[in-house]
Amino acid sequence: MTTHTRSLGSTGPQVSALGLGCMGMSALYGEADRAESIATIHAALDAGVTLLDTGDFYAMGHNEMLIGEALRTAPAALREQALTSVKFGALRDPDGGWNAYDGRPAAVKNFAAYSLQRLGVDHIDVYRIARVDPDVPIEETVGAIAELVEKGHVRHIGLSEASARDIRRAAATAPISDLQIEYAIITRDIEREILPTTRELGIGITAYGVLSRGLISGHFTRDRQLGAGDFRAFSPRFQGENLQHNLDLVEALRKIADEKGVTVAQIAIAWVLSRGEDIVPLVGARTRERLAESLGALDVTLDAADLAAIEEAVPADAAAGTRYPAAQMSHLGTEH
Repeated sequence: MTTHTRSLGSTGPQVSALGLGCMGMSALYGEADRAESIATIHAALDAGVTLLDTGDFYAMGHNEMLIGEALRTAPAALREQALTSVKFGALRDPDGGWNAYDGRPAAVKNFAAYSLQRLGVDHIDVYRIARVDPDVPIEETVGAIAELVEKGHVRHIGLSEASARDIRRAAATAPISDLQIEYAIITRDIEREILPTTRELGIGITAYGVLSRGLISGHFTRDRQLGAGDFRAFSPRFQGENLQHNLDLVEALRKIADEKGVTVAQIAIAWVLSRGEDIVPLVGARTRERLAESLGALDVTLDAADLAAIEEAVPADAAAGTRYPAAQMSHLGTEH
């Protein structure tokens, strides 16, 4: 089985039409099974998925080491097709706390050195700061990554959750392959300013949160209990009346999915795929079962009538609650 391919912008590599976001295998969504996580990465590679996304701060390096182990134990042919996308810059503490971002050039190179070691690779395919450091000009951060490109340690420069203004400043400094940002049926604010900007500049989009952290996967229930280490226990969209409202939207999507004989998750992923060839959805599957479901979205065709029905069921801005708690919203390049 192979997936279709898309380009990460005009300067980026060819990648599979779906990428695998590996964060949930290490952090923020409760306990994960290490053996199953590695088996899921292997299954993704075997299915033709080439893009593996991580962050050096996911469980303080654990996620990179997990991917490194998966790559070491994968057949050579699959290992060679894998492309790594790494976010850096988030500062953590031993208690798991978050302490701003560091985009200083010296820090960029320091983060990269550790990521290369943990991943067990000689280069990172796409490297990006997780959030723009407000105390360091984006030109300096991107310039440091460009130096890593010149030395062969990094292949392509990406951005993450950057504003349209910072995207333009970064692109004027060095070629930018793609912007990683949240985009889903219920998270569409990039359509106002950011998506037009990336398209003007020939920058691709790697869309995370396409299932809104499981909220619109069709598998999340109103009575689900979330552990203290689960990000969703604090996410506004999963709280009280917001959750009730948002799951009503999921049921509206379920009617459309049932009519097409597919799952809600497949409808949600197919919708993101339908938004343009410059968009690569990242699916956060933690098991082979969920991966297989996500890959099934590649076979879902949404015609004009389907898209109109989805728009009617879940209009833009229909979601209740912001996508991050208030304390984190100031670091984002978009409104929600």
